[in-house]
Amino acid sequence: MFKLSFVFLVVLSVSCQTGNLTVLADLPNTLNEVSGTETTIHTDLIWTLNDSGNKPRLYALDQKGKIIKEVKINAKNRDWEDLTSDAEGNLYIGDFGSNANKRDNLAILKVSKDSLELDTKIGIEPISFKFEDQHKFPPKKKNMYFDCEAFFHFNDSLYLFTKSRVKGDFGKTNLYKLPAKKGKHVATFVGSFSTCDDAHCWITSADISDNGKKVVLLTPKAAWVFSNFDGDDFFNGTVTEIPFDYISQKEGVCFKDNNTLLITDEKAHGQGGNLYKIEIPKP
Repeated sequence: MFKLSFVFLVVLSVSCQTGNLTVLADLPNTLNEVSGTETTIHTDLIWTLNDSGNKPRLYALDQKGKIIKEVKINAKNRDWEDLTSDAEGNLYIGDFGSNANKRDNLAILKVSKDSLELDTKIGIEPISFKFEDQHKFPPKKKNMYFDCEAFFHFNDSLYLFTKSRVKGDFGKTNLYKLPAKKGKHVATFVGSFSTCDDAHCWITSADISDNGKKVVLLTPKAAWVFSNFDGDDFFNGTVTEIPFDYISQKEGVCFKDNNTLLITDEKAHGQGGNLYKIEIPKP
């Protein structure tokens, strides 16, 4: 009885600290550097991954944050940053992190739905790309807009949102589009959006709702939700900022349903390392 009461108090304490973010689970130490979070169609699993320097693996969690499946990927984790899925349940790994803006081997790794059931190391379908307007590796400091940690799949295309490394302009993100198919592609520029200007403003993950009517961009201190847009003109719809009461190294977001977000953050300085949920406010 004492143990149960103690656990309850710990969870209550953490929940109070995180304000409007509801803590669903304390993630296992295996996911201390969790960077991408995604749900797939026809399953309750929550897929996650760690970023650069970690094993090239995907982890499937239950709704309580427990790892129930570990999938070994036959590819190097150069800088895995985000996860997305398509309408068939295939997963896509965003291997496009580039802190110094000097990578010329950016890629997205497609993992087929069927291979996720295998117990052996599984292969991937590589989607290589470059940004159409990056010509130097690295560019000058004032042009360092080519890091990337966020993307999603929509209507047979992949949409990438860059992370600015330009001081005083950290909240700017550029949107690019490329085909969701194997090959070498040029990511074409679509548009730009700015959140704010400090280091807690940069974009670390993105997702689109299953009904295709809402897009979310994640920052350490807020979620930005876009709705009422036409086609893939995401930035020209209605924009809603959801400020967080708790700032942490948030690097993964996905829709649990059309009105609820799941968020993960890295464990750093004794904080974070959790799975959260938050409701999207009604207009």
